[in-house]
Amino acid sequence: MTDRKDATKPSSKEPAPREKGAGSAKQSMGGPSAKPRAARPKRSLLERAATALGSGTSSDDARVRTFAAADRLDAKIDATEALVAAIPENVNKPAEYALRGKMPQPPQGATAKPENLDATASTITESNESEKNGAKAAPGANPNQGPLQKHRVDSLGRALTTNQGVPVGDNQNSLRAGLRGPTLLEDFILREKITHFDHERIPERVVHARGSGAHGYFECTEDITALTKAAPFAKVGKRTPVFVRFSTVAGERGSADTVRDVRGFAVKFYTEDGNWDLVGNNIPVFFIQDAMKFPDVVHAVKPEPHHQMPQASSAHDTFWDFISLMPESMHMVMWQMSDRAIPRSFRTMQGFGVHTFRLVNAAGEATLVKFHWTPVLGTHSLDWDEAVKIAGADPDFHRRDLWESIEGGAFPEYLLQIQTFTEAEAERWSFDVLDATKIVPEELVPLRTVGRLVLNRNPDNFFAETEQVAFCTQHIVPGIDFTNDPLLQGRNFSYLDTQLTRLGGPNFHEIPINAPIAEVHNNQRDGFHRQAINRGRVNYEPNSLAGGCPFQAGARGFASVAERLLAQQAATEPTKLRAKPEKFADHYTQARLFWASQAPVEREHIARAFRFELTRVQTQAIRERMVRMLRNVDEGLAARVADDLGMTLPEPLSLAAPPVKDPEVAVSPPLSLFARPGDGRILGRRVALLVADGVSGAASGALYDALLMAGAVPRYVGARLGVVRTAEGDELPVEVTIEAAPSVLFDAAVLPPGGGAEALARDGLALEFVQLQYRHCKPLLVPASAAPLAKAAGVRTAVAAAGADPGLLALADDAVAGAAPAFIKAIAMHRAWQRQTEPPAV
Repeated sequence: MTDRKDATKPSSKEPAPREKGAGSAKQSMGGPSAKPRAARPKRSLLERAATALGSGTSSDDARVRTFAAADRLDAKIDATEALVAAIPENVNKPAEYALRGKMPQPPQGATAKPENLDATASTITESNESEKNGAKAAPGANPNQGPLQKHRVDSLGRALTTNQGVPVGDNQNSLRAGLRGPTLLEDFILREKITHFDHERIPERVVHARGSGAHGYFECTEDITALTKAAPFAKVGKRTPVFVRFSTVAGERGSADTVRDVRGFAVKFYTEDGNWDLVGNNIPVFFIQDAMKFPDVVHAVKPEPHHQMPQASSAHDTFWDFISLMPESMHMVMWQMSDRAIPRSFRTMQGFGVHTFRLVNAAGEATLVKFHWTPVLGTHSLDWDEAVKIAGADPDFHRRDLWESIEGGAFPEYLLQIQTFTEAEAERWSFDVLDATKIVPEELVPLRTVGRLVLNRNPDNFFAETEQVAFCTQHIVPGIDFTNDPLLQGRNFSYLDTQLTRLGGPNFHEIPINAPIAEVHNNQRDGFHRQAINRGRVNYEPNSLAGGCPFQAGARGFASVAERLLAQQAATEPTKLRAKPEKFADHYTQARLFWASQAPVEREHIARAFRFELTRVQTQAIRERMVRMLRNVDEGLAARVADDLGMTLPEPLSLAAPPVKDPEVAVSPPLSLFARPGDGRILGRRVALLVADGVSGAASGALYDALLMAGAVPRYVGARLGVVRTAEGDELPVEVTIEAAPSVLFDAAVLPPGGGAEALARDGLALEFVQLQYRHCKPLLVPASAAPLAKAAGVRTAVAAAGADPGLLALADDAVAGAAPAFIKAIAMHRAWQRQTEPPAV
């Protein structure tokens, strides 16, 4: 390319004055680009793209490149907007469902042609050629050999194919035996897609890469042998050893703990009948209905492949582009935008099995079941502003909290609760229990507590245990069985396939953390990293040279439930098909249920979350499409988000099927975090006692001891390490500094009684500490002598006397020592959300 030879080229002697708005697109920090149109001449997309391409984005002159790149990036953004707007919604979505008994035919996917090929490029620097890079990819071409330019792929105008070049007619559904039947092993399209996805990254997990683990036990507390013969439930009081791994889904192994994300909650039961892995999340539903879409949703939420950003965040275009075209994700997105996605700790986080499973008793009778883990300390969250600050102050916040709580004896504890129901009951409901985007409301089937989980031992070695532990959904024991949930069926293949690559081969079960306590006897031999040394010459069955051993277990062994398709299904459906049942087509009823069940403060947080996430989406058409989806959830929410994004309220997105007129449950209080406040204990809660010279050692010490006895983790926090002189003439140790342990790392704070407040009021870090405790609605104990510090930080102590802020205790100094019970009660409440304002007042 040659440089532009015209009057607009900057002089070589002095830089040309920068146009207002020039380069604004490339300087965008992830939010919508701000491009003042009046300052730049209006030209067509093609005209601007042609000018940029012909005028110097590869020039040796940096000033020429700056202006050329600004033009080209502006053109790229506009072309992207136009391209996305050309596909306003997924018009093919209704064709995925067997509506009104009619079997669907998969349509050709919708396409749109970009006016400027930069719109679909990874980078505008693709035109910078070299002997190695060669030329950029030709539109719609996929050459398979030769220099790198022959390997660059562009799929414009081309249909999906397998890696063998076979056209894919349906990329939405797995191949199943009947609409509600099992996924078939012969589905080579699903297997190829999942297998390739599972093997994308070595050796880090593709999802759930960042994890924290702990050992413990499960104790059966109720006799359910009438429902299941599974070993952990054999008798009341029986304890089964477990290993639990908590994790984030989207982030890489080095990402921060407190990002907005789904959390994994995976439990490995080491039973005498083998290992049972209950592989769940802290949200009871998922983004998709069929495992065929699992690589797509994860690709969309992971960092964008052209520049590998953003890390551990869903606030970007590719994720919301996918979500806004997949309305089945709406229910999950409501949970993800709620405070569920930023838990206070793993200890205050629910867990769910997500799928519908079966319990099987000794007679072979099956009952459908949903699994729930409920934290005894209650369900509590972080404030978003707080979570962002914690990510900088302590990226290992959740990992550290789990480790220190167990190490300090405040063992995390959860109740195992189940919902059980019959096939006949499920058939009557307006939703399908095989649909992983739906819950069974507790109003329909109450939770039943059957056991408790206690985590009482930290791992000895992170890599050997937490990193190498392998969870597989297909690891079940007699008494537990699968259903035909199409997402679960795909996971059963995927998880085993993943471990084969990540852990080096088929013998990952011999890694100590994965080895069952039950003895292993079979005829499998050899392979990478084999540890067992099998004696004898027999490795087959049946045999006589080893006396027939090992022999099949017969009736005491695992047997799948003998399932029959419903008579009407067998009569009306093809034996093998790619489609979903009609009830799967209802995408919004349960999203509306979740929204209607939230407390006002939770609704406020959800609206803010949508504002934050969609503000960082750079493509206007995607933001608009999401607001259109939200209109199908709640008009008020959609209007609020539209206003926050500076747009007029668009038309609602079309529905794949008519809405459910009279859902079984319209409001479900248990869906609110406030429904599970906990048992009133404050085990492991971190409490800062601010100290400076002149503080009352007696009052501070009495409060410190009371908090310690209640299981909290109090700390004397000061400006510098060492000691402070108390009002009584003694010394108090400063255990950590305000600089090293900022406000966001503590659950509550005590301002210094007796003296020292004036000195801290002159310390900017101390003021910020108190301000953030107040802004994040955390409990504060304010002695009268600390009023100057509180006032300087903007704390409104007057509301405490009026009872308008139950998290703010303003007391006389001589009442501080005896204030522990009231303060502990405030800490157990977690937050005083009554204090929160939008925008923050402090």
